[in-house]
Amino acid sequence: RHMEPREVQRIGEAMASLSSISNEQVETVLAAFHEDASALNPLGLGASEFTRRVLTNALGESKARSMLAKVMPGKQQTSGIEALKWMDPGAVAELLEDEHPQIIAIVLASLDEEQSAQVLVNIPEPVRSEALLRVARLQVIDPAAMEELDKVLEKQLGKVRKTPPRSVNGMTSAAAILNNIKADIESELLGSLKEADADLGEKVSELMFVFDNLTELDDRGMQRLIREIAVDSLVIALKGVDDQLQDKFFNNMSSRAADMLREDLEAKGPVKLAEVEAAQKEILAVASRLSDEGEITLGKGGDDFV
Repeated sequence: RHMEPREVQRIGEAMASLSSISNEQVETVLAAFHEDASALNPLGLGASEFTRRVLTNALGESKARSMLAKVMPGKQQTSGIEALKWMDPGAVAELLEDEHPQIIAIVLASLDEEQSAQVLVNIPEPVRSEALLRVARLQVIDPAAMEELDKVLEKQLGKVRKTPPRSVNGMTSAAAILNNIKADIESELLGSLKEADADLGEKVSELMFVFDNLTELDDRGMQRLIREIAVDSLVIALKGVDDQLQDKFFNNMSSRAADMLREDLEAKGPVKLAEVEAAQKEILAVASRLSDEGEITLGKGGDDFV
């Protein structure tokens, strides 16, 4: 009951994949669990949760909520938002379809990216584009906005709880949401965002595609990209990246070219982080151009293949 929805989902998937389990496996797991559990505090729950329960039992829900807002600022959560995390994205979209785009934006920024993406897909235009624009512009969620959201959720779900303001990175949220949407809808929404606010749209676009995403390129696409980039830029860009991405480049070169690149990487001394990021950004710009020209395909969550 204390797990996040995603944690429950992962456990459910793991349970469904199990076949036969030996007694030895059961004993091993139980022993590991006992060792981990012994390291927890004797109350068996976090201090915040324990405090919440004690005050609620002693003072009642209303007074406890007021006291918790003072003693644990920033740790109170909107029960309505928590309820939405367990709902089907289509049902959440239906719940929000008649609400103001700012309300929808706050909800989207409060859910995890995958669920937010599916909720957004189910919201019709032009509200969908307006809601994403407002997500990208979020920096601080105002208490008044949270109270308005609580009123909406109180009407729909029957629960309300006040929440103090909290900082959010709206551009990162918008980029993460778009990364989980099919390419055709993502392109439409990003275009609308850039039309409404060109600078903001460009920043969100940059956040959507990072250097590690190049591991998702197929071999043909990687080979096409390598032909377009300078070796000197690649040497700098690969400094400090994980082995998986380096191997992705090595495996799509000739043996001689890969050996030379490895030697260049080993011989290259320390490089400033700013230089690495600049080189990576340069390569990403090439990848984006090739993608726009249809030369390579950048993987998108939810894309269909035939």
